[in-house]
Amino acid sequence: MDIQSLILKKLKKKKEIKVSEIVKETGFSRAYINRFFQLLKNEGKIILFGRANKARYVLAKKETISRAKKLILGVRKILLNKNLSEDSVLDEIKRDSGVFWDLPRKISDIVDYAFSEMLNNAIEHSKSKKIEIQIRRNTAEITFSVRDFGVGIFNNIMKKKKLKNELEAIQDLLKGKQTTAPGEHTGEGIFFTSKVADLLIIQSSAKKLIFNNILDDIFVKEIKKIKGTKVSFIVSVKSKINLGNIFKKYSEGVFTFNKTITRVFLYKLDSIFISRSQARRILSGLEKFKSIVLDFRKVDTVGQAFADEIFRVWQNRHKNIKIGYINANKNIVFMIKRALANK
Repeated sequence: MDIQSLILKKLKKKKEIKVSEIVKETGFSRAYINRFFQLLKNEGKIILFGRANKARYVLAKKETISRAKKLILGVRKILLNKNLSEDSVLDEIKRDSGVFWDLPRKISDIVDYAFSEMLNNAIEHSKSKKIEIQIRRNTAEITFSVRDFGVGIFNNIMKKKKLKNELEAIQDLLKGKQTTAPGEHTGEGIFFTSKVADLLIIQSSAKKLIFNNILDDIFVKEIKKIKGTKVSFIVSVKSKINLGNIFKKYSEGVFTFNKTITRVFLYKLDSIFISRSQARRILSGLEKFKSIVLDFRKVDTVGQAFADEIFRVWQNRHKNIKIGYINANKNIVFMIKRALANK
C-alpha cells in the first residue's frame, strides 16, 4: 500500500486530515503512519498545524495554509527561559496561527509592541526558568497573557529601589519610565503598554494593578498571593488608539520618550547653582534619556563644581548621552567650557 499517495489523495478531497484517520483506514500503527506524514512534511508537500490531539495536516499550498491558519485563533505555550527571544516567539505565533490574520495594521502594531515588551520583561527581569504565554483572538478583541514564576515585579522593585512595601513599588512603577535595570532597559515598556491597552492587568505577590483605559482610571486590588508575575492585556480589534500617536504624545514636554530628549528648566528649580549635590539632584533619573538639554534662561551664574559635575563627571559616566544647553550667558558658558576642557 502506497501510504504517501493515500495521504495526498485524502488531502485533495478533505483539505485537512489527522494521522488517526489514516491509522483507522489502514489498520497500521500510529507510529508507522506518522513516518509517512513526516516524510511528506520534510519534502515540503504538507504542513502541520496544531499540536497533540489538535494536530492536523494540510497541503502545502497558499490557499489551504491560509484556510487552516484562520481557524487557529488561540496559542498557549510553556517556554524555557534560556536563550529565549521574544521576536522568535512572536514570529512563530504569526506563522502557525491566525491570531494576526487580516488584522488592521494599527491593531497589529499595538499587539506586536505590547506582547514583545511584556515577554521581554519576563525574559530579562523575572529570573524564572519557564514562562507561560497565551494569546487569543475573537471577533471583538485580542487578549494575551505573560506569566512567569520568578521574583515578582513588585518584589523586584522593592528590593532594587529599597522600598518598604508593594504599594510603594506600585507608586514607583506608576511614575512611568522606571526600571530596575537602567543599564539595560529604559523602563518604557509598561508605560506605553498601559497607554495602548483597553485593559492591562499586572498581578504579583498579593496585589493586582489595573490600568482601565475604557474608564480612564487605575485600580489596585488585593488578590490571593501568587509567585512571579502575570500580565494580562486586552485591546479591541476596533480600537481607535494609534501606537505612533501615543509615542508622539509623550515625546513633548519635560520628559520625552521616543525622541529620548528631556529639557530641564533650571530657573524653575533654584535661583543659583553652585554645588555638586545640586547637579546630582538635577541629573537624577536622566540616565534613561539619549539627549539632555539644560535651559539656563533666567539663571545668572553657576559654580565650577556644578558645571564640572554635569559636563565632566556625569558625562564621563554616560558617554552615550548628549548633554546640551541653551540660553546660557557668558559667565555660564565660561564655566561649562572649563569643565569640557577637563574631560
